[in-house]
Amino acid sequence: MLEFLFDAKLVSLKLSVSALGSPAYYVTVECGNHERRTKVSSGKHEHACWNEKFSFELPTSDWNNITHIKFRIMETKLLNNESVGATVIHLGGIVSEGYERGLIEVLPAPYNVVLEEDNTYKGEIKIGFKFFTKEEIALTEARESIADGKLQRQPICSKILNLWRIVWLKLSCFIDHKNSSSGQKKQ
Repeated sequence: MLEFLFDAKLVSLKLSVSALGSPAYYVTVECGNHERRTKVSSGKHEHACWNEKFSFELPTSDWNNITHIKFRIMETKLLNNESVGATVIHLGGIVSEGYERGLIEVLPAPYNVVLEEDNTYKGEIKIGFKFFTKEEIALTEARESIADGKLQRQPICSKILNLWRIVWLKLSCFIDHKNSSSGQKKQ
């Protein structure tokens, strides 16, 4: 599973400001056949930011086919939305290392935003994300449940004492059974 803690900030963007007011942006995130869309940005022009979390559940069979993630920044306009630029992050090493480790986190870092038509540099966007397997998700959820107090954690001492009680009960039953069978033979 690929999860994006989409803590993205538009670091800088080279655009002309329209006379109709400040522009509003959103980002589409494409990963394989899946596409997600952020809310419209909070912030003004060059200080647009999104703090959203996306999860892409990708079967293991698709991992070889997914080579990149595309982030397309869109400007909302009155009649239509216009692409401002895009960022592509290649996933080859991230997916393979994440699969081996169970979890890999890419801290927020700046990525270039370019026009898709002619690769003209338009600015930077800061993106961070995590890749983890289902097993790691289950472990993380269990840890969070314990931390929240939903699951009661027993001290290891009580588990050891319970184990000794079970052994002692079985041993005493065995000894009682042996004594009773040897007592019957004496009569």
